[in-house]
Amino acid sequence: MATREPPWWYGSRYDWASQALMPISSLYGWVVTQRYRRTLPAHAAHPVVCIGNFTAGGTGKTPLALALADLLRREQRQPWFLSRGYGGRLVGPVRVEPARHTAADVGDEPLLLAAAAPTIVARDRRAGAMMIAASAPAEAVIIMDDGLQNPSLAKDLTIAVVDGHRGVGNGRVMPSGPLRAPLAFQLNTADMIVVNGTTPTLDPSLEVALAFFGGEVIRAKPVAAGDTAWLKDRRVLAFAGIANPQRFFTLLEGLGARLVVTRVYGDHAVYSEREARALMDAAKTLNCDLVTTAKDMARLGGTSGPSAELAHTAKVVAMSLSFTDEDRARLQSMIQRKLIALRQPS
Repeated sequence: MATREPPWWYGSRYDWASQALMPISSLYGWVVTQRYRRTLPAHAAHPVVCIGNFTAGGTGKTPLALALADLLRREQRQPWFLSRGYGGRLVGPVRVEPARHTAADVGDEPLLLAAAAPTIVARDRRAGAMMIAASAPAEAVIIMDDGLQNPSLAKDLTIAVVDGHRGVGNGRVMPSGPLRAPLAFQLNTADMIVVNGTTPTLDPSLEVALAFFGGEVIRAKPVAAGDTAWLKDRRVLAFAGIANPQRFFTLLEGLGARLVVTRVYGDHAVYSEREARALMDAAKTLNCDLVTTAKDMARLGGTSGPSAELAHTAKVVAMSLSFTDEDRARLQSMIQRKLIALRQPS
């Protein structure tokens, strides 16, 4: 279920295709807004923190979810992830078992989350929360992955992640632009915004959005997880099937890798035998190391043939988020105010 975003979403100039799609965008935005406002959300047995984004595509939700899980453990709480399981065939609710499930079953992101904490996949978030209630201890906290526009479950804390460089694109709702709903409506659903990126100056569209936001704003930057010293001066063929591959490539360059070739595939791409073989042949010809993301490796797991060989050959550089001490303290304080103090386990 690989997807590629249209080029006009983050373009600065007028595009006739975006303009032509505006009637559909207006209808889509209205439907999302009305569904949210008219749905009576269910209240879970455990506190719920929602991590989402205003736009389609990657902004760093998964690394933030993992960072939040670490912060919750410092508060003596047990994180449980709740995901829709985008890209997987299982409707759920089902607990993800990395030794048994593949990305084709539950999606790539739940596999990464399940390596860190118990993870439930459920298209019906209410049913997923009920499954957690039946299994989790009293000190559990639900981390709802990618549910900013989902009204079915009441949220104690909502955090939106935005890319500091790409911002909100052309500011239009899908399909004319990258927004999942009208921006003004979405800003009112969030308690905190995490700006992900190393750029000192923000995208102008994002600066405008933040000026109208009444909650807290903190900054984070993508960093590599684990040992990456081996990348220094290594010739690399980097490939990625994620929404924002340039962030990954920039990270590799910052670690000292020599990017000889980069290959970009659609978000959540499932690699064909031909594509897998082509990557390995190119790396051999160019005398390069194959390097990819943790999400791509999750999709290669459980495969056979050339895809399995690619999984064995390629090396992974996982991305995480880094905060300044001040911003980490602000995030921890928000967790304490919204989740811990208000809903102590009985």
